[in-house]
Amino acid sequence: MSLKIYNSLTQKKEEFIPLAAGRVSMYVCGPTVYDVSHIGHLRAAFVFDVIRRYLEFSGLKVTFVRNVTDIDDKIINRARRELPGAGMDLKQKAREIAEKYTRLYEDDMAHFGIKTPDIQPKATEHIPDMIALINRLIERGIAYVSDGDVYFSVRKFPGYGKLSHQSVDQMLEGVRKTQEGSKNDPLDFALWKKAKAEEPSWKSPWGEGRPGWHIECSAMSGRYLGGTFDIHGGGRDLIFPHHENEIAQAEAATDQAFARVWIHNGLLTVEKEKMAKSLGNFVTIEDILKTYHPDAVKIFFLQAHYSSSIDFSREKMDEAKKGYERFEIFFHRVQEVCGSDGGSAGEISRDPGAGEALNGEKFFEAMNDDFNTALALAKLFDMVSAGNCIIDDQNIPREQKKPLLFEVQRRIKELGGILGLFQQKPKELGISEQLINEKINRRLDYKKQKNFSAADAIRKELLELGVVLEDTKDGKTSWRIVT
Repeated sequence: MSLKIYNSLTQKKEEFIPLAAGRVSMYVCGPTVYDVSHIGHLRAAFVFDVIRRYLEFSGLKVTFVRNVTDIDDKIINRARRELPGAGMDLKQKAREIAEKYTRLYEDDMAHFGIKTPDIQPKATEHIPDMIALINRLIERGIAYVSDGDVYFSVRKFPGYGKLSHQSVDQMLEGVRKTQEGSKNDPLDFALWKKAKAEEPSWKSPWGEGRPGWHIECSAMSGRYLGGTFDIHGGGRDLIFPHHENEIAQAEAATDQAFARVWIHNGLLTVEKEKMAKSLGNFVTIEDILKTYHPDAVKIFFLQAHYSSSIDFSREKMDEAKKGYERFEIFFHRVQEVCGSDGGSAGEISRDPGAGEALNGEKFFEAMNDDFNTALALAKLFDMVSAGNCIIDDQNIPREQKKPLLFEVQRRIKELGGILGLFQQKPKELGISEQLINEKINRRLDYKKQKNFSAADAIRKELLELGVVLEDTKDGKTSWRIVT
């Protein structure tokens, strides 16, 4: 089955055929670095990380570019708040803020095993590329200079609105009728902004100033991927005006098609409300890591289609945590049966039902259908169930179980890796395995003596140290690390 992707540009699923055989060029809009990252940022990054991983697993060489917007009104405004008063060095402070939050964003992505982009261009490092693109638009009569600002003339680009599927008249109803600066038309947007006192600025043919937001992505994608490339990604909220403007700038300057396939991820709400600090529902990545393992968060994301909106709640996260624990419990059970010596995989042929459950074909069918991670994840849970059946089957000798279980575990981890799961190192314990086993034996002695309060106290003590005890029907006790 060939890969089909829903293209926001054509509004239909299409078979994905890269421009160059065996290679994929992919640009994704990255963060504006003025504050700490939240779970909405994480979801967007994770969506495109999974897409990238699947393309690479399929044998394609992916060039993945994700930009950083390190100059923007929000960055400047934060710098101004942190440096109140006259004579402040606003330029230096804006640079420090951008650098600080870029590092924090990169650290947050690393905590969740999000792969580093092949190229991560910063806006401030590509001012000459933007100036060259703006000059080209001016030369072609599609942009104009007005009192030190430069604007794109929307009505001179016939294809404007083809991504958001709006007419110019429809867009006009949604814009402010008051003129911004000295624009010729309310729909026109800024390519270059004239410098304001003390704000960061760069020299240009039109005077000191800084680039508009939209121009950076057109310039940087063109620089690294060429005039036409395979995939452009970003949040659904970027379709208009940001992505619409990217298309207009790039295609008006080059007479080439811009991105061939547009992929947009759905947005995230918290308890059915838009996330905002003023509402007290702003969930940072640091916040979520205090309570949940990264894979539990990923499972929460994977349960919804990437294009769907998703609502965050503690109840839903607790359910996702239970899903993650199913994997952890199974891996622990495999280790108990097989030991940790690695072993070799075996063919799943004894039980036709298990063989069907462990067939990866359904997983790939799901992923080839516009990256249906919810169905792909369900197949992994089917594999866990099949593996547990092998463990519980008393008719299969232990030595025969080992190769079967190694194969089940291998397949789960291989396919789970495509979904970004099982990338983090196991959690480190604050207690040795020897001491854990000593406490378990002491607890078993207390239970035999019917001193259940003392036995419960040991269970609670170990739980506080990050160890969960699980009693089996045959009177034995196993343990695992709590997630």
